[in-house]
Amino acid sequence: MFTIIGIDPGLQITGYGIIKCTKKGISYINSGYIRTSKKDLAFRLQEIYVMLTEVVNQFSPNYFAIEEVFLSKNVKSALKLGQARGVAIITAANQSIPVFEYAVRKIKKTVTGTGNANKHQIQNMVKILLNLSQKIQEDAADALAIAITHYYIHQKNIIS
Repeated sequence: MFTIIGIDPGLQITGYGIIKCTKKGISYINSGYIRTSKKDLAFRLQEIYVMLTEVVNQFSPNYFAIEEVFLSKNVKSALKLGQARGVAIITAANQSIPVFEYAVRKIKKTVTGTGNANKHQIQNMVKILLNLSQKIQEDAADALAIAITHYYIHQKNIIS
């Protein structure tokens, strides 16, 4: 058995989702999101680090999957996203957890079958794939989709 944490990084909201992987498949462990305060950048990055470290310490994931940086028309937003990603990756590195990065289109295609899926489609497929009875918050659903993507891509290597 292995666990994977998926991270959907963001300066305002960082989603996380943890799944368990066995020979029988995947199952839901936990998910949620970290909403930062409206304080300055350094404090917000510290909030992400502290809260994400608590999640990692609580669930001890074996693998850390995160969304790759994507090109954005808004350079300032892309830089802030990159900083939030960096904090998340450092959190994994501090715990010696291997980090894997996935492009948004790859995540969407793996989970929904199309690289052009919208947030609602991702939420629905995550709910189906993990056999959940209730809707998951969209940032947490995105994070679970990232974890699911890692499982499907590396299934043979992590289960054997």
